[in-house]
Amino acid sequence: MTSTSQHLNIGIVGLGIAGASMIPAILDHPHVHLAAAATRNQERLDKFAKDYNAKTYYSIDELCMDPEIDAVYIATPTELHTEHVRIAAEAKKHIIVEKPLAVSIEEATNMIELAEKNGVYLIVGHSHSFEPPIQKMKEIIDSGRLGKVLMIHNWYYNDWIYRPRTPEELKTELGGGVTYRQGSHQFDIIRLLGGGEVRSIRAVTNISDPERPAEGNHTVFLEFENGIPATAVYNGYDHFHTTELTYNIGEGGPLSNSGTYAQARRTIKETNSPEDEVALKVAAGYGGSRSKNYQEAEKHHPFFGLTIVSCEKGDIRQSPEGLLVYGEEDKYTVTIPMEETGRLNVINELYEAVAHGEKPIHDGRWARANLEVCVKALQSSKERKELHLQFQVPVKETVENIRK
Repeated sequence: MTSTSQHLNIGIVGLGIAGASMIPAILDHPHVHLAAAATRNQERLDKFAKDYNAKTYYSIDELCMDPEIDAVYIATPTELHTEHVRIAAEAKKHIIVEKPLAVSIEEATNMIELAEKNGVYLIVGHSHSFEPPIQKMKEIIDSGRLGKVLMIHNWYYNDWIYRPRTPEELKTELGGGVTYRQGSHQFDIIRLLGGGEVRSIRAVTNISDPERPAEGNHTVFLEFENGIPATAVYNGYDHFHTTELTYNIGEGGPLSNSGTYAQARRTIKETNSPEDEVALKVAAGYGGSRSKNYQEAEKHHPFFGLTIVSCEKGDIRQSPEGLLVYGEEDKYTVTIPMEETGRLNVINELYEAVAHGEKPIHDGRWARANLEVCVKALQSSKERKELHLQFQVPVKETVENIRK
């Protein structure tokens, strides 16, 4: 690390919703310093410089030329990941890149090779397998006290397809649609809990609204090499919401405030132009008129839909306090402190890798395996058949290693 032996200087590339959401975690980590940001939005740059007394750059190239920057968090559109990872790797910067890693296996493989060639760590996140409730589920599974895992399910119904979107988010070939964008979370959760190595999948995806021409729902059946079956069900068409089953808590952690039924769908239908929709999306990013206060602590751990793990001697699911375990003799709650968050775990996984050589779980190969499930799900739906996978990897370390 170029700053000191104790601190990691990190720069954010892209100050949209994803980039802004990571800021509190960077500020909360005792050994990581928010040093810079790069974006082409001058208003955001000016606000960022004022808010954090940090450096600002117009491009990732400029940011990566700064010798004081140790690592970059790439929160740019998926179709730019390949080029931006190349720039960062060749500048010898360690990398966190938003999910999905890429759109194709070939691109993902190139990124992995670039990072290894240049001696930098490549971590993909934030994905919801970093969240403390999912990690605690894994800890309980690994303990063996509930016996072996019998099945894993993640089902999520929400309004994703009708939230304000930029054009690339509704183009499958650019990594748009729920299978790439949200399946990345689901498959990451399921693979972490199931051991990592998916043997085969069978999927059906749908585009139900021609005005939103990307996948809006999918049903995916996964079978692991160890025999565990799993399902990933996602529907983003803004009818039923899974928050009705998850204590009104959504993926950001706050209580859901749905307001008028199908509010997202109505808002988009009433939007006058694609430019107006993009403006709504921009306004939700850092410093925008519709942005949330990212420094405000959430009251609950987030629910990425309904995740249920069934074992020989009991079932596990989330509760507002942490987890509910349905054992053979009784049902009990496992409380998980709110001080830890999924995004803080992302930052800590990078820090532990750089500072202490701790091998990250969510590295490039892990991310390529998640991407393979996305790609094969779309292919399986088109070909209407089961497909076998070839780039899967096991969970390399116990989840506890992330949180040392």
